[in-house]
Amino acid sequence: MDIEAIRKEVEKQVMQYFHADTVAAPYQGRVVGADVVAHLEHSLLSPDTTEAAIREGCGIARKYGVAAICVAPYYVSVAREELLGSTVAVGTAIGFPHGCMSQSAKMAELRECMASGAQEIDVAINVLAVKSGRLDLAMRELEELLRASLGKAKLKAVFEHSLYSSEEKRAVLTMLRTSGVDFVKIQNMLSGHGARVEDVRLAHEILGRHVGIKIDGGIKTLAQAQQLLAAGATRLGLTATAKIAAEANGRSQSTFTL
Repeated sequence: MDIEAIRKEVEKQVMQYFHADTVAAPYQGRVVGADVVAHLEHSLLSPDTTEAAIREGCGIARKYGVAAICVAPYYVSVAREELLGSTVAVGTAIGFPHGCMSQSAKMAELRECMASGAQEIDVAINVLAVKSGRLDLAMRELEELLRASLGKAKLKAVFEHSLYSSEEKRAVLTMLRTSGVDFVKIQNMLSGHGARVEDVRLAHEILGRHVGIKIDGGIKTLAQAQQLLAAGATRLGLTATAKIAAEANGRSQSTFTL
């Protein structure tokens, strides 16, 4: 019995009953102009980032009121200090690059980051377990991390999609749909092409509205940001934050095509 196929058919019939057919761009026209800013996540992860650059970046995030910043674990306490009293969440990333360390090591990193003030954590799921057909092991590890972070921090499961076959992509996203993570992060560290609308559409097709979708990779313009949000993304990781936020705040509307 193909449970996923049955779920999709039931969902399709329900949508047709209520005359609400699924469209390729589920949020088209809903997040434009100044509304885009609330979906931005300022990335400060370059390996040559100094403490001064972190403090400056936190100032940019605070100025524009973006959703969050993302810094290396080493800088979490600095970012927390700089953003105290603001609405900007402090985010970090653990288990990088491919989540292939031991579960206990990843758990220690998670706890240390939360103790330092991290409120959102991108966690790399175990790519080697997935590639070896042990999705159950990857899921078991993720469940332990979720239990440890419950009520303390939001988790974003990193989906390094360029490493997976089409079948593996669907299997991993289906697993993450019911895992309890707050976001799935479509990572483009190894993709070679950056953030793409079609990658967001695939994730949204499987995740639906149950899980937030974060994507990163060369997002440089407001138009590009709006296209990704229209396709179903709910968070954009980027370095061109000030440029896009300034442009977004200067417009109340923007027209674009998918």
